[in-house]
Amino acid sequence: MDILRFATAGSVDDGKSTLIGRLLYDSKSIFEDQYEAVERASAGNDYVNLALLTDGLRAEREQGITIDVAYRYFATPRRKFIIADTPGHIQYTRNMVTGASTADLAIVLVDARKGILEQSRRHSFLVSLLRVPHLVVAVNKMDLVDYSQEVFEQIASEFTGFASKLDFPDVQIIPISALEGDNIVHRSKNMPWYEGPSLLHHLEHVHIASDRNFVDARFPVQYVIRPQSREFPDYRGYAGTVAGGVFKPGDEVMVLPSGFTSRIAGIDGPSGPVAEAFSPMSVTIRLEDEIDISRGDMICRPHNTPHVTQDVDAMVCWMTDEPLRPRQKLAVKHTTRSARAMVKELQYRLDVNTLHREEGVEQLGLNDIGRVRLRTTVPLFADPYGRNRATGGFILVDEATNRTVGAGMLNTTGQD
Repeated sequence: MDILRFATAGSVDDGKSTLIGRLLYDSKSIFEDQYEAVERASAGNDYVNLALLTDGLRAEREQGITIDVAYRYFATPRRKFIIADTPGHIQYTRNMVTGASTADLAIVLVDARKGILEQSRRHSFLVSLLRVPHLVVAVNKMDLVDYSQEVFEQIASEFTGFASKLDFPDVQIIPISALEGDNIVHRSKNMPWYEGPSLLHHLEHVHIASDRNFVDARFPVQYVIRPQSREFPDYRGYAGTVAGGVFKPGDEVMVLPSGFTSRIAGIDGPSGPVAEAFSPMSVTIRLEDEIDISRGDMICRPHNTPHVTQDVDAMVCWMTDEPLRPRQKLAVKHTTRSARAMVKELQYRLDVNTLHREEGVEQLGLNDIGRVRLRTTVPLFADPYGRNRATGGFILVDEATNRTVGAGMLNTTGQD
């Protein structure tokens, strides 16, 4: 059974938390005591506030908004799910980017009464920027517009026109009512004109296996295993998570940065040897030759290597109050490799509402997104983010406080 990671996005009060609560409730994925606690907290309302299943912070419940990313887990007989409920407010853009960065699918909610709002466009653009391969536009609160087909088709037409400017390989538009449960788990009798799937049916059947990169073999080494026991006196394995491609025993591989080559002697998984390893499996690779390999090195194919570069050109989402400025020094964490970096140039800031590039800016502030050039102290083994999200993404860390201050997506990487 595979796992689908999906994130919710959209404007404030479009019903993201209610939608997730409805999914959990209608798919029978919550316990009775959880539902009873929500019922008690909803006393005085005309309905049970299912948003309380995800909005757990006191400030969220007091204000009726989502602030932090809330992760929830549930499963159906067909698939397991990890949900990231992300906030809609503009000041929490960084939280939305964090929640969507690892998603296979994003659900952008739109209030049927209000149509496509500025924040709906902003989050759709961010989903495109983060290369989330599947998008669902859920037109919510259809019960408040009398389940009007005309209203739905107008919103669907407007979004389709906007999405044509962005890079969305797969878009599904579904009319729903999270409060009433229409088209969430079961097809709605109130909208007989809609012939598509319910939301859960689409989530269960969307094809995600082909979204992973099985062409470019990438294995960032996380840890070197040397038991030094009598049972395994000569065991030397390199543990990590496969970031791309497929590895099999007997394959010829190259180790970066040394450039030495060898062959795979065997691959060990949590339950013993495996015949092949692919993303996102966590395995230990053993080589036929003894090569000096340590954390941060990368195992790849000799004729299909990542770019080895110290000049990084990336889109960066800045996540802290202290602005990003040229000549600033930061720590970079990319796959399992760490480096120090200096900001060489801030090329432009992106207006995510208009998609306009603001050139000549001197800094990036909190929640800003811009194109930045960095120079690192050691080479990174990277691919463009659009080709491989695992080897194309990185985080920036303030060395003084050890806080994550930015997230980056590599555009293209120059060969040193």
